[in-house]
Amino acid sequence: MNWKTALAPLGILILTLPVMAQAQQAPPKVYTGSFGAGYALTGGNTDTSSFNLGFELTRDPKTKNLVKSNGLYLRSDQDNETTADRLRLDARDEYALSQRTFIFGDLLYLRDPFKDITYLLNPQGGIGYRLYMTDRAVFSLSGGGGAVWENNPGWDVNASGTLNAGENFSYKISDIARLTQVIAGLWKTEDFDDYLIHFGIALATSITKSAELKVEFLDDHKNVTPNPGVKKNDTAFITSFIYKF
Repeated sequence: MNWKTALAPLGILILTLPVMAQAQQAPPKVYTGSFGAGYALTGGNTDTSSFNLGFELTRDPKTKNLVKSNGLYLRSDQDNETTADRLRLDARDEYALSQRTFIFGDLLYLRDPFKDITYLLNPQGGIGYRLYMTDRAVFSLSGGGGAVWENNPGWDVNASGTLNAGENFSYKISDIARLTQVIAGLWKTEDFDDYLIHFGIALATSITKSAELKVEFLDDHKNVTPNPGVKKNDTAFITSFIYKF
């Protein structure tokens, strides 16, 4: 019996196993994202309830184009009276010019009746640069310009050009925990004292492969309000459970 002839098929099979394994691997996901919700209820001397809904969606076909969107809705009531009712939506399209440099288009929508903002719409575009980028951390800056339409109760819609700037930071603390932080600002060109700054910082930790617990602090500062009775700053401390897909 010719042992070389008998073992030849086995050798071919061993050599082709890595190729077969790679072929069987699922292709990378084009769409990824998460959905989160949180709820709190108290009773006794005061009855309060609050809940939040949020989402993140990313389309990344592993080319130069990256599309991201996110949203957050906050609602709270105390003794059957609404004390917070805020909605923020953001969509962003980035195109990479190099590994660190990108151009972007962004659309922000904000509604906050307690800030007397019936709606605020800010389309913008610009350029960004990732100052620091490793497997664990990313730090980027961006800037550009656009336009804004703001509607307040009892006032005509105010339209203006804008200058925009932003900063993003993310850090992978461990295999199950990550820290993220963002600052986004717009300044109206017709009145630079009229600006809106959004700040957020969050810590998320994995509970299971597809679930996270997220703790987040948000601060929105509107420097010019429609009337003196409206406070400039609104803060929120949010805890939510996140489902990733």
